[in-house]
Amino acid sequence: ETPVEEAPAKKAKAAEFTPTTTTLKGGLKVTDLTPADASAPRAKSGQYVQMRYIGKLTNGKVFDSNTKGQPFGFKLGKGEVISGWDQGIVGLAVGQRRKLVIPPKMAYGARGAPPEIPPNATLEFEVKLVAIRK
Repeated sequence: ETPVEEAPAKKAKAAEFTPTTTTLKGGLKVTDLTPADASAPRAKSGQYVQMRYIGKLTNGKVFDSNTKGQPFGFKLGKGEVISGWDQGIVGLAVGQRRKLVIPPKMAYGARGAPPEIPPNATLEFEVKLVAIRK
């Protein structure tokens, strides 16, 4: 039996890495968009992390972003951000990008965050871990 030849990948990078989506407890969907550098440190609960991100509603409307200037920093796992971030950033490697699809109960819930975020909104974030500080 001869193996079926696969069509050559458009980009070598695409052939090496395929994003996979994992659904975590509470319905949080996590998709690694880029591979983790094996030697890069990974975010752990209790660490101070610095992030770049773009936040969108499911209709594609951007409600918040941090793409230049001072990165957004917070202590991971300490309730300083919505729980979808506290759970979804854990294990992310420095330099790695990840997509988070956060259900309302792990974001702003029934109250929303007016005027940008309506009640019971599912949020989509594309995040990149820039640095980890002790």
